[in-house]
Amino acid sequence: MKPIALATSADALPLDDDMPPLLAACAEVGLDAIPVCWDDSNVRWGDYAAVLLRSTWDYVPRLHSFLLWAEAVSRQTRLFNPRELVRWSSDKHYLGDLARAGVPVVPTHFVEPGEDARAALDVALGGRFSTGAHSGFDEYVAKPAVGAGSRDALRLHRREAERARLHVERMLSSGRSVLLQPYLPAVDDYGETSAIYIDGRFSHAIRKAALLRAGADPVAGLFAAEDIRPRELSRDEGRVAKLAFNAIPGEHPLYARIDMLRGVDGLPLVLELEMVEPSLFFAHGEGSAMRLALALRERLGGQERD
Repeated sequence: MKPIALATSADALPLDDDMPPLLAACAEVGLDAIPVCWDDSNVRWGDYAAVLLRSTWDYVPRLHSFLLWAEAVSRQTRLFNPRELVRWSSDKHYLGDLARAGVPVVPTHFVEPGEDARAALDVALGGRFSTGAHSGFDEYVAKPAVGAGSRDALRLHRREAERARLHVERMLSSGRSVLLQPYLPAVDDYGETSAIYIDGRFSHAIRKAALLRAGADPVAGLFAAEDIRPRELSRDEGRVAKLAFNAIPGEHPLYARIDMLRGVDGLPLVLELEMVEPSLFFAHGEGSAMRLALALRERLGGQERD
């Protein structure tokens, strides 16, 4: 079989903790996997049996070019996850699709380029995403609808009107949509839960400690340093994760990460789905890198060998 390209980026490859165990697992199951930078113009993608998106963490400011690349790759070989799913999940407007499918999501209000930032903030803070159990909050998060990690995410207090306006205007002026969500205080103690699915089945879960600090500047790098630990998925988190996974359009993704927070009522809410280039935290899920390698081999099983 032709080799497998594990798509990465030059800056991210040295930081990708998932890459070494995945390379080892692929080798063990007989797959010749090679890290390849997605934006290397010298690469002939048709020389690979498949391209597996991994640490392409620099795609956000070049989303249009990245999506064109994914389309071009898909014409030459198999892309995991598929380009349609990459396009859908790269923009957090999909949270509306999940909510309409009955998935409990963190209340979200989108502000679009061309809108007045001050007026949009007034609408959102006046109750657009603060109904029911989530009314009366003092803090919220403003971040881009297309983003990776916590880059450009800002934790704000209601009284920081000017700081919020400037941050939202900065993103809108660069043509980016902005989402506003209440800051859910349970994250400070309980943290964020990520449920990782491989080939349609739950694999393992991790806990992330709170990342956004009051008064801190937005994260500017590829990602912020994270406190990651394994977590036993609770029954209600498992139920919500399954609801979210089943709401993903099209064929089951090869891998998916479902990030959840607990609301003020204690119930889990989906914060986002990660299906483009998420860290899968193999170090915290025994056998998880092998599960992905085996699933990849299974999906490629029908291809002719050279």
